This record gives sequence, C-alpha cells and structure tokens, in this order.
Amino acid sequence: MPNDCITYQNSGYFSKLIVDYLDQKAELKTLYNRFPRLENFKLQIEEKSKNFPIENREILVNALLNQYQKFEISEATSTNIELLKDSKTFTITTGHQLNLFTGPLYFLYKIISVINLTKELKTAYPENNFVPVYWMATEDHDFDEINFFNFKGKKIQWKKDSKGPVGRLNTSGLEEVFEQFSTELGLGNNANYLRELFKNSYLEHDNLTDATRYLANELFKNEGLVILDGDDLELKKLFIPYAKEELLHQTSFKKVNETLPLLKEYNVQVNPREINLFYIQDNLRERIILENGNYKINNTQLSFSESEILTELENNPKNFSPNVILRPLYQEVILPNLCYIGGGGELAYWLELKSNFEENNITFPILLLRNSALVATKKQVEKLEKLGLNWSDIFQNQQNLINEKTKEFSDLTIDFGEQKAFLKNQFEALYTIANKTDKSFIGAVKAQEVKQLKGLENLEKKLLKAEKRIYSEKLERIIQLQNELFPNQSLQERKSNFADFYNEITNFEAFFSLLYSDLQPLKQNFSLVIV
Repeated sequence: MPNDCITYQNSGYFSKLIVDYLDQKAELKTLYNRFPRLENFKLQIEEKSKNFPIENREILVNALLNQYQKFEISEATSTNIELLKDSKTFTITTGHQLNLFTGPLYFLYKIISVINLTKELKTAYPENNFVPVYWMATEDHDFDEINFFNFKGKKIQWKKDSKGPVGRLNTSGLEEVFEQFSTELGLGNNANYLRELFKNSYLEHDNLTDATRYLANELFKNEGLVILDGDDLELKKLFIPYAKEELLHQTSFKKVNETLPLLKEYNVQVNPREINLFYIQDNLRERIILENGNYKINNTQLSFSESEILTELENNPKNFSPNVILRPLYQEVILPNLCYIGGGGELAYWLELKSNFEENNITFPILLLRNSALVATKKQVEKLEKLGLNWSDIFQNQQNLINEKTKEFSDLTIDFGEQKAFLKNQFEALYTIANKTDKSFIGAVKAQEVKQLKGLENLEKKLLKAEKRIYSEKLERIIQLQNELFPNQSLQERKSNFADFYNEITNFEAFFSLLYSDLQPLKQNFSLVIV
C-alpha cells in the first residue's frame, strides 16, 4: 500500500476539528503557533531560544539524573540528558498514561513519532541537538483507564484499589497478573522475552512510575529516549510562579473561556475550572476550590486561607498538581520544547490553550498529530488480495463496505437511481396538471410521489438483501478480515497490545525496526506495517 493511499483526513477516524487542523483551515490559525512543517521549526527554535532560561536547563538535567539513579542508563540516553545543558539543544515531547505493559499500540507510535522527528530535525538543522522525551503522566488518578491491556482478545487486568496519583501506586498484586499473562503466552523465544520484560518491569519495582520507566527504557533506550516524571520537587519549584498566578487570579479559566467561542462549531474537548490545580498526596488527588476567600480541597476537610495556601505552595510545591488545562504549561516551563506530539483528543485540548500560554509569556509549541498505523500479517495481506479488496476498502464503515462489495459482486444493478429519476419525471407532468386545478390536488400528487419513491427504495433494499444471501460466504470472509484488523470496528492501535504479534514476528527487534522505518511523523498518512 503506498503511504499516500489513506490520509488521516480520509480515514474516517478523526474528528472534524482535527481534520480542519490538518487542512489548516483559516478559522483555526489563531489557535496554534506554527503548523508542523520542517521549515517552520527554524522560527520555533529561534523563539524558544529567547524564551527558555539557561538556569532551567541545569535544574532539568539534575532532576533527570536523580530520577534515573536506580536505572541502567544507555549511552544514548545519558548523552541526550547531558546535551540538555546546551542552549542549542531542544526537546520533542509526547505524554502518555502509565498503561499496564504499554496498553494499546499507539503508546509505541507516539514515542517512535518523537524519536523519528528528532532524527529528521537533526538532518535539517545539524547545528542543533534534538532530544526525544516521554512525559509520564504519573500524577493522573484515572486508574481504571490504565490497569489493563488486551492480549489474544482477553483483558489482562490488575485489580486493585487506587486513590491519588497512579505513579505513586505500589505494584503489589501484579504477581497474579504476571501468572495470567505468562500462562497465555505459552512457549518460545518471543514469549520468554515478553515474560521477562513484564516480570522485570512490574515485579522488580516498587511503584508504577519506576515500573513504567523501566519498561519504556528497555524498549527505547538505544534510541536515546529521555523519560521524565513531572512529579518532582525541583521541577515543581520552577512552576511555583504559575501556580501562584492560577490560585490568585484564575488566569487559565479566563483565557481558555475567551478561546472556546472560536471552537463553537466543534465538540469542546475539556472545559476549564476556576482553579485548574489538584492538591495531591500519596492517597489523595482532589480539586482545589475557591469558596468565600478560602481554598478548599474537594471531598476532604482540608481548607486554606489565601496566605496559608501560598505558604503551602512555597514550602510543598510537590503537593500541587496541574490538571489537563495547566499540565501543558508546566511541561513547556520546564522543557526547552519545540513540539508536542499527541493523538487527536490531545491536540483538541491543546488548541484551547494558546491564549493562556501568551498570558504567561511561555512559547506555545508546534502541535503534531502522532503517527497512526495498521499492523497486518502476511496472511492477512494475502486474504485481502484474494477477496479483491484494497486498503481503502478495509477502512470503510463495515455496513457501507458490505453494501458496496455486494453491488460489485452482483450481476444485477442494485441501484434504482434510474428508475427514481424516471418516476420523478412522470410526477413533474402530474404537478403541471395539479397547478392548473384545485390546490388540494397538489397534496395528493406529492403524497403519491413519496409513496412510490419509498416503494422503490424498499425494493432496492430487498434486492440488496437477497444478493447478500447469494454472496454471504465471500462477504463473511470480508467481515472476518476487517474484524481482525479493526477490533470491535475500532482502530487496531486503540485496542491491541504490541504483545499480540509475538507469534507473527521473528523477534521484537525486527518488529520495532519496521515501525521505525514506516512511521514518518511529518506525513499525514496511515502507515501499513506488514509483519
């Protein structure tokens, strides 16, 4: 399949907002800084260079070295961390939840998009350095979204009570998950690799942050990926002035609400709260609510006066966590970042935020839609060709695909468009007569026209249904193939885990090589990866 065969816009899997963004519609241009084209990174580099303090680099590097203390760090990653001290070094960042065993495939696609873009930028701008960063969403509290992954059509789930930031969650209880996964894997070198990877990640580390860092490091360390935990005291200190602004003036609430009318024709991704900060401790992550001059912590008895909460912020900044509205600002305060790579939902909320960045004098990054891909086995490709399908076909809505293929297979014309046109012509003559007599006759003609057209439509549907029965075996094979490639008629990358392909590949190194080769971040096309 040529890479330009299926654009994201034509895939049918992206919202109108993202399609319009990719098409660079004029009405959205005030909502982003620069569109992700290679030549636009030159100005982004210049702007960020003037707007990122050199002292922040030293703090960032020391924080990263501290976070990596317990981990074996590759030479490539170590070099990249040191390069961050240099004013000519910039980051390309993606963020993701701490999904169990990476969760869906797009976790990999996000990070590979980031890695591949840094390589492309280094070629285009050799005088600069570009570091790929994975921002772990350690402060999220939506445990039910991350406590499972799908494998062989089964849900491998970690059942545990969770409150507070998921990154601080201890890994007890994952032994049972490991046993279930290990049993499903069976025998073989790839099975043993996955078994050891899960065991070393989750059974050899005390909390979910460390387990996820180990896992991502093992998968991407040779590419120099830098893994960042924002739940860090020294990094939170850099954010104190912005958190203070939020507490005292509710700036993000005001600025984002000014932007939302520009998005009125779209489904708004997130709505700001008056204060877009959480108060967190190990078993607590609750909203800060301003009521009658006091700062209350939702669902608790905790309450602070203005002076008390500002003192708490100065003394314990790690207890303050930005929500989805402020997390991007925090990220861009502490990173010399040029570009954020995310999925459609993420870019949708980023497009609400530019005015808040401007108010805080922080450079708004380039927004790039992550790569999407469809992984297919050689057997599936053979099936597709035997069925006379192309890859554009397989992306269609299933009912539309079956209807279209039935019409294609049939020797009959299952389209009564010609008959409907003939009928309408006949009724035009009747309308001419009706206009010359009593007006009530017009209504009778109209009713008869509607009835007969409806009759033709019903006949058309019945003929289509009859032809489907004739070609049912072939149509069933099409449905089966599409269901394999699009589980639950959804994108594979949102459902399947990378482990699902362990029986189809020589080894995971070869699998990742295919992904690095096929995913091209600045192209707006689905990739087909054949294993």
